[in-house]
Parts: sequence; structure tokens; C-alpha cells
Amino acid sequence: MTNSPHNRNQEDLRRAVRLRERRSERWKKEGERTIWQNLSMIGALGWLIVTPTVAGVFIGRWLDRTFHTGIMFSGALIFLGVVLGSYLAWQKIHKE
Repeated sequence: MTNSPHNRNQEDLRRAVRLRERRSERWKKEGERTIWQNLSMIGALGWLIVTPTVAGVFIGRWLDRTFHTGIMFSGALIFLGVVLGSYLAWQKIHKE
């Protein structure tokens, strides 16, 4: 019975409160981030999304030319690059 939904919800709530308290203490200690720190974060997130996408474009185009497949590989690898880049950006945001 310790794994009931009620107990899990309480544990999730406790975890969220602890996370909020840690963030609040960090903010009190370090203060507000500067505009330059925020802009650098935006730039880093942009590169995290763009780099895998552009790699997908180049690799996909090379594979399409090699195997004469139209845009099959390009489309698939662009999509995978965007998905990978978005995942990496999501991880970076939650890490900060």
C-alpha cells in the first residue's frame, strides 16, 4: 500500500517543494542573472538545436545523392536533427 497514488502524489509534491526551496535559496544567494547571461543561454540553446539539424541536412543530402533517393534521407535526418536538438535544449534548460 505504500505505492498508492496518494502516497506518490504526496512524494511528488514534497519533491517539487524541495526543488522550489533550493531554487529560491540559490536566487537569494546569487541574485538575478544579468541580461548577458540570459542572452548567452539563448545563443547556446540556438546552437544546440541548429547544429544537429544542419548536420542532418548535410548527411541527408550526401546520402540522397549517393543512393539517388530524392529527399528521403534529407527529410528523415532533418527531422531527427530537430528532435535531437530540441531534446538537448530541453535537457540544458532543466539543468540550469
